[in-house]
Amino acid sequence: MENNENCMLDDTRTVRENYTMLCDFYELTMGNGYLRCGKRDTITYFDVFFRDIPDAGGYAIAAGLDQLIDYINDLSFSDADIDCLRHKGVFSEEFLGYLRTFRFTGDIYAVPEGTPIFPGEPILIVRAPAIEAQFIETFVLLSINHQSLIATKTARIVNAASGKPVTEFGSRRAQGTAGAILGARAAYIAGCVGSACTIAEKRYGVPAGGTMAHSWVQMFDDEFEAFDKYCEIYPDNAVLLVDTYNVLKSGVPNAIRAFHKHGITKCAIRIDSGDAAYLSIKAREMLDRAGLTECKIVVSNSLDEYIIRDLIQQGAKIDSFGVGERLITSRSSPVFGGVYKLAAVENEKGEIIPKIKISENIEKITTPHFKKLYRLYDNDSGKAIADLICLYDEEIDESKPLTIFDPNYTWKRKTITNFTAKSLLEPVFKNGHCVYKRLTTEQVRSYCTRQTETLWDEVKRLDNPHRYYVDLSEKLWSLKHAMLNERDH
Repeated sequence: MENNENCMLDDTRTVRENYTMLCDFYELTMGNGYLRCGKRDTITYFDVFFRDIPDAGGYAIAAGLDQLIDYINDLSFSDADIDCLRHKGVFSEEFLGYLRTFRFTGDIYAVPEGTPIFPGEPILIVRAPAIEAQFIETFVLLSINHQSLIATKTARIVNAASGKPVTEFGSRRAQGTAGAILGARAAYIAGCVGSACTIAEKRYGVPAGGTMAHSWVQMFDDEFEAFDKYCEIYPDNAVLLVDTYNVLKSGVPNAIRAFHKHGITKCAIRIDSGDAAYLSIKAREMLDRAGLTECKIVVSNSLDEYIIRDLIQQGAKIDSFGVGERLITSRSSPVFGGVYKLAAVENEKGEIIPKIKISENIEKITTPHFKKLYRLYDNDSGKAIADLICLYDEEIDESKPLTIFDPNYTWKRKTITNFTAKSLLEPVFKNGHCVYKRLTTEQVRSYCTRQTETLWDEVKRLDNPHRYYVDLSEKLWSLKHAMLNERDH
C-alpha cells in the first residue's frame, strides 16, 4: 500500500512492531466465514462509540488515532503468521491465500485527537469490505480506549489543579510498556506539562523531567551533603526531595542551607509523603523567611483529582503536582467502554441498508445507518451547546431554528437558534490511503486545550456535572424509531 506523506510525521515511526496479529481470534473465524459465504466484498459500516464517561464525569477526551494510523499502514500477514494460523486447523486454504495479500482498502472517519467527546456519538466510523472492517476491530478499540481513558483522567486531574502544573509520574505503575509510553503521550495531550517517562520525549516530544529519589539522599552520610552535591551538579535544576527523614526538622532547613551556599534562588523542594497541606504551608513560611520566595513546592504521593482539589481548598502552598499510579492506570475507573458496532451494509446496487442492535437495556440500543456528527456552538458565548448525529447526506442550515431529538426518549426534543455547526468527523483513510494531516503531539495538545475551553464549567466539574446533550436529527430519530417499532411487531 502506498502511504500519503502526511502519514509519516517523523522517522521515529519507521521503526515499530507490526501488530497485524494483535486481533481477537473471532475476527479471523468470521473473516474465513465471510469469504466462504460470499460476503468478502460486502461493504459494511461500523461505528466506534462509548456508553459511559469514566468516573461519572461530564466529558471524555479522544486520543489514540495516531497509533491506529500506524497500525493500518502496517497491516500485512507474514509467512510466519499464516503458518501459525494454518496450524490451528480451522481456516481454509482459500482464506489463508487471501491473507497473503491482505491490506486495508476502506475508508475511516474520526474525530481529531484531543476533541472532547460524549457517550453515544460515533467518534470513529469504518467503511470497508466486511473482512477488513471486522478484522481491525480489536486494535481500533485497544488504541482508542486506552489513550482516551488516560486523556480523560488527566483532564479531570488538570482541571482540579486550577492552573497549577501537573506532571505525569506513573511509568513504574503502568500496565506494561505501552501503558507507560502511550499513557504519557495521552496525559500530555490532555494537559500534563510533562512526564517522568524519558522515552516519551524521544518518541512523541513529551517533555521529560525529574530530579532525585530518596536513595540519592540515603547514599550520603547526611542529608545536607546530599543536597549540597546535587546543587553543585545541577545548579539550574535544583529540586530537592525533603521528606527522606523529616520534612520540617531537617529536610527544608538543609535545602535552605544548600540553596544559600550555592547562591541558588530559582529552585524547588518536593514533598512525597505526609500531610501535604500542613507541610507545604509550614515549608512555605520557612522558605520565605529565608528569602527564598521564588522556591517552588512540588507535591507527589498517590494524588488524584479529589485529593488535589481538597489540598487547594485547604490553602496548601503547592506550586505543582506530580501524579503517578492513579493517573496512568485511571485507578478509580480503569475501563473506557468503547464498542465497535455494525451500523449499515451496502447491497449489490450500492444502496446503504441500515442495521440496528436492540437490547432491553436502552443504552445498548445502537443508532443505525452511515452518519455525520456535528458540534453546535452558541454564537453569543462561543460555547458548545450540543452534539448532533445526522444521516450522512444531511446538511444543517444555520440560518434556521434546528430541532434536535433525544435518541432514547420520544418526548425529549430541543430547538436551537443562533448557532454555528461544525462537522467533527474527518476523513482519515480513503480507499486504503491515508488522507489525514497528522499533527505533532504538541499540536494535538494545543488543539485539546482550545476545544476543552469551549465546554461550560458545569460540564467540566468533578461532581454531578451537567449532562451535555448528544441528540439525533429528526430524520435519523424517525429512522431509528421506525426500525425499533418494526422489530417490536
